[in-house]
Amino acid sequence: MAQLSDDCFAFGGELMTTEAALSELRSRLSCICETEDVSLAEASGRILAEDIVSAQAVPGHDNAAVDGYAVFFDDLSEKGDTNLPVTGRIAAGHPLDGKALPGNAYRIFTGAPMPEGPDTILMQEDCKLDGETVTIPPGIKRGANRRFAGEDISVGDTILTKGQRLRPQEVGLAASIGQKSLTVYHPLRVALFSTGDEVLDIGNPLVPGRIYDSNRYSVAALLGDLGCAVNDLGILPDDHDTIREALRDAAADHDVIITSAGVSTGEEDHIRNAINDLGGIHFWRLAIRPGRPIALGQIGAVPFIGLPGNPVASMVTFMRFARPALLLMNGATDIDPKFFRVPAAFAYQKKQGRREWVRAKLSIAGDGQLQAEKFSRSGAGILTSMVASDGLVELSEELTSVEAGNMVDFLPFNEVR
Repeated sequence: MAQLSDDCFAFGGELMTTEAALSELRSRLSCICETEDVSLAEASGRILAEDIVSAQAVPGHDNAAVDGYAVFFDDLSEKGDTNLPVTGRIAAGHPLDGKALPGNAYRIFTGAPMPEGPDTILMQEDCKLDGETVTIPPGIKRGANRRFAGEDISVGDTILTKGQRLRPQEVGLAASIGQKSLTVYHPLRVALFSTGDEVLDIGNPLVPGRIYDSNRYSVAALLGDLGCAVNDLGILPDDHDTIREALRDAAADHDVIITSAGVSTGEEDHIRNAINDLGGIHFWRLAIRPGRPIALGQIGAVPFIGLPGNPVASMVTFMRFARPALLLMNGATDIDPKFFRVPAAFAYQKKQGRREWVRAKLSIAGDGQLQAEKFSRSGAGILTSMVASDGLVELSEELTSVEAGNMVDFLPFNEVR
């Protein structure tokens, strides 16, 4: 299995664009996880480690799409009603007992196998039954209301591909071909820390100069949504030796280490020196807002991701940079979230050359279309803005302003879970 290089995060440039950063991640990172077989009940949210090729057709036989009457099309009159005796009954799971004969109709129910011979089904609502005789009006097309064998899946079809993140629909598709288990990648084992003397864990009395730690909980939730196995290792004080020892110990039995705060270049930002003592660190100075410095490095072979300390910046940079990195390391092939074009219901000015994310909620405009409304405040520490929003409006480096009515790229939070 591919391993990370000793300098997988190395980058010597100054300010890096978002697309350049994501391109670097794609080129440098590969799967670092082993595989295991899990039952379908355990497969949702996991990343598939091998293609699934169907050995059977789905459905396995022609069947009825409606409740009605199966007939030979050639028995039907083109101009007037056709009267046929009903001489058999076919239910789902119960094929016709005997051979179907021309000149007869067969009562059939949705999902029931089509007998050999009849090729068309009339909906029961379109027919009139009198005793054992059904009256069929003209106008039906040959083959109507009939599902064909292999209509969904043919023998030899690759129905799921290596690197897919499995959703309920993929799990159901695997079940439809009788697959009992799937080979998936192990979840990434992530060690999670917060840093800073000012940060206090919840449950303790708040004292002057301290704040409660929200980052560790929001990032842990984001990691959980990705299916990671998260080990919450608490808060590290602003002490070089303590940080170094904690990171060294975490590297011994985790796949990835993530911290929040302490990743800038100030005197009290000790992460940099601690990581350099243990391996190597690279500050990716990104042309973005909120955020900018993201610390990326390695302790031996274990990747390290240092997120900004401001709560909004921590979440946004996780969603756009840490998330794709983690997906790549967990074997995923599709790491790009989907954006949706919607009109802006706000005006906004920004610097050229910098990508920005504006917190926004969706509302219905007067014409009935969705529009993006900007949250009233934009500080990187205003976590209520994330709660009040449905997603992020992503503004490219080239833009300098947005006017109401302009089309913008909207990224729903559901796309980065």
